[in-house]
Amino acid sequence: MSRVGKYPVIVPEGVNVTIEAEKVLVKGKNGELSCHYNPDQVSVAMDGNKVVVTPKGEDKNARALWGTTRANINTLVKGVNEGFTKELELIGVGYKARVEGTKLVLSLGYSHDVTIETPKGLKITCTSPTQISIFGADKQLVGQTASEIREWRKPEPYKGKGIRYVGEYVRRKEGKKK
Repeated sequence: MSRVGKYPVIVPEGVNVTIEAEKVLVKGKNGELSCHYNPDQVSVAMDGNKVVVTPKGEDKNARALWGTTRANINTLVKGVNEGFTKELELIGVGYKARVEGTKLVLSLGYSHDVTIETPKGLKITCTSPTQISIFGADKQLVGQTASEIREWRKPEPYKGKGIRYVGEYVRRKEGKKK
């Protein structure tokens, strides 16, 4: 039995949920998101201000999709209501970031600046030259964008330089000995 799927998704004030044949549409103050579900395996229904997901059978697939579908709908509701944030920090001499219009410009020790276009639906801000904050309603898009920015300079284990998530622990190695 699913521990996640058996709890209903509570829809807060200001969030509108529409259930179609194979799709759940969620609208709120941070935008509009949707996700697909398998109507052969699970059924999704509104019960007042709650979204209830129930499996249509006792087979393994139906039970697996029960919890997954409920978690996806909960993520949509949370995203359009509160939003998701990822914070990155740049560590290294001369490493800095700035926002120019809809582009994030990074100085990472290359011979050129790295320019990254901000995806639609996200808001990237730099609270300081070494702090990047990514905000959006779509959890997957926020995480993917943070990961793509981090790919330009992953934290290295000897000096700890690079782009890392705030609070991320980088295991340090001992340098070369004489």
